[in-house]
Amino acid sequence: MSIIPDTAVFQKSLAALPLATYQPGETVLAAGSKTGLLLILNKGAVAIVRDGIEVAKVAEPGAVFGELSALLDQPHTADVRASEPSQFHVANADALLGQNPIALLYVASTLARRLDAANQTLIELKSQIQMGQPRSVIEKTVEKMEILLSDSGASLAYAGYPYDPYA
Repeated sequence: MSIIPDTAVFQKSLAALPLATYQPGETVLAAGSKTGLLLILNKGAVAIVRDGIEVAKVAEPGAVFGELSALLDQPHTADVRASEPSQFHVANADALLGQNPIALLYVASTLARRLDAANQTLIELKSQIQMGQPRSVIEKTVEKMEILLSDSGASLAYAGYPYDPYA
């Protein structure tokens, strides 16, 4: 028996949460702000922007944004901007994670997948360095790791690693 919650069960539990809609170009979460919110993508797509550079695009329903900020009680480290009309379930992070064990497990499993993917990328990076791969190859691997480890909300895009930003 797995303790990881079924995505469909988690998404069904979101039905009672309020929805917020953002238009293309609007900032969903701003780097440096501390909202205490979890935003779960219902539909649409966003760009994750860090230090003025777009590091990822996320369009996966169920993607969670703001989890690291909420769990670590720190400001958001990246801007999340709508790249098309987008709708999010909005939750007070403390309330949702403190009262909903399915949500807590969902976020924990998402973070665990991201950490696992980052570990795999670190192994790939070490191998590339040992084999003397060109700097451009190594830089792409480093960028991939930065995305995985950032407070980007790109977490579900990397679950099982179906999305490769360099494909």
